[in-house]
Amino acid sequence: MDIITEKEFDSALDSSMLTDDMEKLLKSEKRKKFIKNSNHNPDLMERLTMRAKRAKLKSRHGQTAELYDQFYRDHKLLLKLFVILGVMPLARQAGRVTFSWKSYQMYYALVFYILTTLVVLKVGSERIKLLHTTNEYDEYIYAIIFILFLLPHFWIPYVGWGVANQVAHYKSMWGTFQVRYYRVTGTTLVFPTLKIAIIILFIGCVLLSILFLFSLSQLLDDFLLWHTTAYFHIITMINMNAALFYINSKGTKIASKSLSDCFKKDMRIECNYIMIKQYRLLWLNLSEILQALGNAYARTYCTYCLFMSINITIGSYGALSEILEFGFSYKVLGLVVLTIYCASLLFIICDCAQSATSVMAEGVQSTLLSLNLLQLDVQTQKEIDHFISAIELNPPVVNLRGYALINRELLTAVNFYLHYIHAFMSYLY
Repeated sequence: MDIITEKEFDSALDSSMLTDDMEKLLKSEKRKKFIKNSNHNPDLMERLTMRAKRAKLKSRHGQTAELYDQFYRDHKLLLKLFVILGVMPLARQAGRVTFSWKSYQMYYALVFYILTTLVVLKVGSERIKLLHTTNEYDEYIYAIIFILFLLPHFWIPYVGWGVANQVAHYKSMWGTFQVRYYRVTGTTLVFPTLKIAIIILFIGCVLLSILFLFSLSQLLDDFLLWHTTAYFHIITMINMNAALFYINSKGTKIASKSLSDCFKKDMRIECNYIMIKQYRLLWLNLSEILQALGNAYARTYCTYCLFMSINITIGSYGALSEILEFGFSYKVLGLVVLTIYCASLLFIICDCAQSATSVMAEGVQSTLLSLNLLQLDVQTQKEIDHFISAIELNPPVVNLRGYALINRELLTAVNFYLHYIHAFMSYLY
């Protein structure tokens, strides 16, 4: 299909406030009166004429969304890797990201998952046998960690396939937003250096997985080289989830910065209630995209944070216990690296979310508060109040469906949780 239906478009936006197309604002009677009164200003008339032409663009039109969806083109390499790993079997059709249980991507993911499950079960059985036969403390800790790192494979259907439809809607919202961004601002939204960062992350995540697993096979006697086949797609998936969250957050941050810059520029040229209303709708659209990020990936990053917290607990406890009792060794170094690795990924997610949300409203709020209300008409003043109220009532946050807010405060919450886990493990030991 070449046309995205209105029903699909409204479902992607998920807000009745944004379903009215911005072209209605340009066609309003008050707008026509404003144009009539602006004939004495050629530059302003030129802006209005160009805006009227841009108003003919339909954000629900698939080909139009495909043309302006630069964000998808920049980060599709990451999405392709998720398809290759069978984690998120998404497809691209006429300007939108789609998911279907009957797609070729889903069939491939199912076959890939069955094959890798056989390998994971084989390696897992050997790790469990080692857990019951080893008498050495460090080997016991490693056996637990290696079993834990096999668990993410079994929740792929839940955190990957189960939310693929929501993720597809979230990705499609970006295409809609970028069309609307062009219609309001007259400029195409661009993401400088994002594509280069994605290529670096893509190569880095794969290489990091290979080096990490190869070093383990060389350092640990009971970790055979063929065992790495069970862990490669899992470690890569863990790395790519952090990379994808970084890219989504960075894209939102760039979009909010660009929106605030264009808003500040337009307010200097043409400050009226219609222009402010268009930017209010555009900002709400971007705010919904940020909230949709948390809703779409709620299962993924809830389990992700729990998994990282457990590994940080076991790794740090095992390393400290080994050092205090037996001294430092290369096996202890492995536990230290594991703890730093998991803590770093958890920090990246929390810091990226904090960075994206902190600048979301800062720019437009600063511009709104700098306007001289005494020089504006009553209707424009009311629209400014509506914009400020919209920002206060729709705070930009990454909320995992009420389970947790992703920000830096989550790190302290995790530390509080780790304290009691450490105490419990000390009691058991």
